[in-house]
Amino acid sequence: MKKFINILSAAAVLFGMTACDIEEFLTREPINEFSAETYFASEAELEMYANGMLNAYMPDYTETAGGDSYNDLIATKTSTDFFRADVEWNSTRQGSWSWGFLRKMNYMLDNMDKAKNNVSEDIYNHYEGVARFWRAYNYFSRLKTFSDIPWVEHYVQPSDTAILYGARDDREYVFHKIAEDLDFACENVMNGKFKTAERSVICKDIVEAFASRFYLYEASFRQNVKVNPATNKAWTNSYETVKDLYEKAQKYAKDVIDNGGYSLVKDYPSLFISDQLLSNEVIWGKTFLTEVNGRHSYTRYFHSSTLGQQYSGTKDLVRMFLKTDGTPISDAEAQQSITTEFNGRDSRLSATVLGPGRKIVNAAGATANETVDFTFCKTGYQIVKWCIPDESHFQNSVDENSIPIVRYPEVLLNYAEASEALANLDGGTISADVWNATVGLLRERAGVTNVYPTARDPWLYNYYTEGLVNPATSITPVMLEIRRERVTELTFESELRQADLYRYGQADLVVRRYKSKGWAGIWVTPEEAADGLKFEGMTYTFKSAASGAVNSTTNYPIKPEASVVNTDWFLSEGDHGYLVYVYALAWEAKKYCRPIPLSAYTINPALGQNYGWD
Repeated sequence: MKKFINILSAAAVLFGMTACDIEEFLTREPINEFSAETYFASEAELEMYANGMLNAYMPDYTETAGGDSYNDLIATKTSTDFFRADVEWNSTRQGSWSWGFLRKMNYMLDNMDKAKNNVSEDIYNHYEGVARFWRAYNYFSRLKTFSDIPWVEHYVQPSDTAILYGARDDREYVFHKIAEDLDFACENVMNGKFKTAERSVICKDIVEAFASRFYLYEASFRQNVKVNPATNKAWTNSYETVKDLYEKAQKYAKDVIDNGGYSLVKDYPSLFISDQLLSNEVIWGKTFLTEVNGRHSYTRYFHSSTLGQQYSGTKDLVRMFLKTDGTPISDAEAQQSITTEFNGRDSRLSATVLGPGRKIVNAAGATANETVDFTFCKTGYQIVKWCIPDESHFQNSVDENSIPIVRYPEVLLNYAEASEALANLDGGTISADVWNATVGLLRERAGVTNVYPTARDPWLYNYYTEGLVNPATSITPVMLEIRRERVTELTFESELRQADLYRYGQADLVVRRYKSKGWAGIWVTPEEAADGLKFEGMTYTFKSAASGAVNSTTNYPIKPEASVVNTDWFLSEGDHGYLVYVYALAWEAKKYCRPIPLSAYTINPALGQNYGWD
């Protein structure tokens, strides 16, 4: 026990662990529940340890839908402090410097050789691949957060002073090591008995799906963010080039497409409210069973004025969805009432935000059309994706719908984007065959005519070019439409939109919004502003606000644009127009990575600090 405490103390020095980190380190995965000298001697023990990683690190519901809430297309009550204009973010406020995962992965990798003579080579390599996948999975999360981080691939001992008191490693080297783990895992983790109907156990398809995501992120991040944000120095390409990374993203996505046997379910909304995971499309997911892991709160998250951030869709989100003829809506069509703007649109629009005709079970147990509640919806666009259509779920944490973590459509889009990026490097674009087998399939599933893009949608092009530090002026029509499809297909899934903004080099989209003042919501016609919006039998009003007025179930208190402050509303045209919810946000380029926490580099000064942070 004394030896273990010494190792723990050493780890605390290395990673700047706080008292809370140490408690988590001691209690989350208690090492003394088995004999370290004899464990890992059998397949059963390898499996048990691997399942422990699954239980500890599989994303929960707050990381799937809730994790994607702070982006350019979702309005929130106040936003995260990291983006708020009235809050100074610095190293004293930064957390997330916890490295308990590293101990668990490296402990297995350093000790599992006891099983070499007791299991087949395939089984041994499979479990080594699972451990290396988890190390890559967790390390990649830290790399996205802090950029330069320490790379440690062995279980640290007190005598390892060079590691314990060492500096961080360069991001390109760290990703190179992550890539080694990913490549090994992709080659050696098996499907077979591990590819279960429940889609929970780590198998080859899961590993390759994540490999395609991670390689695509790093390739596009380095292509679009011209410097390592930790140092403000240009990339060296000492290990992998951008092209190398895109090729790996393309390869692993194609492996899943060719070998996974996945297909698209016909009913898109059912993917998010089904009790059972729809395994023909879901690659990895979590099934909720009351007797095993309880229930969750997705429906309540999107129907509560007290839980969460009162997440709401925006006009920009709604405008991303095409018409069923495969064309984008016009400026004039964007300025129509919510009562008509869902007509003739991509079916995923009404599966994402509330439009007319959504059936629910009301409090009396009868079927009724769901209505908007302005007490928690900030923009008039109420989120319905993931929500059980039953009022008994609206204010209670009783959801048992399963949660897809990775779906086949993301892999299709990863393949399309990596292929388009590689074609662009040579001055070309992907063929209609590649388009039809990826984006085209998703649009056809949504009832949208599949049209291969040959010209840019002006609105979408302007969206990614106007008022941004790094405008995407050379973006191709195909790449623009891939970006659109990632929104319409994957909104509110696994932090993907926020990650996309970072890797596009356009995270300032988070703060640009409507005149940089706030999020634009529904268009209120002059008649609706004067007489009220008639929606599903309710009348919603936009009455002038007295000082301190708050929104009610059916009224937004409107102020003149010139006098608004945070959490106020105004109409863009004065007496009608876009409903704008005001909240000031701020962005600086240094935010492409976060500061090293003061608590960490105080303990180990060699960690240093990221560029631009105190």
